[in-house]
Amino acid sequence: MPTEIERKFLVVDDRWRGAALGPGLRLRQGYLRGGGGPQHPLVRVRLAGEQAFLTIKGPGLMIRAEYEYPIPLADAAAMLGTLCAPPVIEKTRTRVAHAGLVWEVDVFAGHLGGLVLAEVELADAAQPVPLPPWVGREVTQDPRYLNSALAKLPAPPPG
Repeated sequence: MPTEIERKFLVVDDRWRGAALGPGLRLRQGYLRGGGGPQHPLVRVRLAGEQAFLTIKGPGLMIRAEYEYPIPLADAAAMLGTLCAPPVIEKTRTRVAHAGLVWEVDVFAGHLGGLVLAEVELADAAQPVPLPPWVGREVTQDPRYLNSALAKLPAPPPG
């Protein structure tokens, strides 16, 4: 079973931009109505540049099952417009190298404007993670920072 092991942090400044591995990718994503939250599986629809994906994630915060499938762009756009609960998340994701790991920095727009998060995927939950100087508080275990939870908020969570 495919498993995602990921840690997530708030970003405290823009120093990450100097280690970016290319331009950012604009993402739009939404969640099918129902389910969601760390104790339930969820279904996400994502437009990523010129590609689209349907992703099923199992329950959990740091470690969870994840299945992802490419879908036609038109299908994803239709699902985002009709099946996904508004608002849709808008963000730009940039891959950033640090200490042998590749981080994904998400700069949110729209209703979550001002929020910047960094995620790093790991091979093992016990894997040591050298933290870059531009990350702050870890929010891996804070369910408010799940994208499915952020989609339901009118603004980023406080602090």
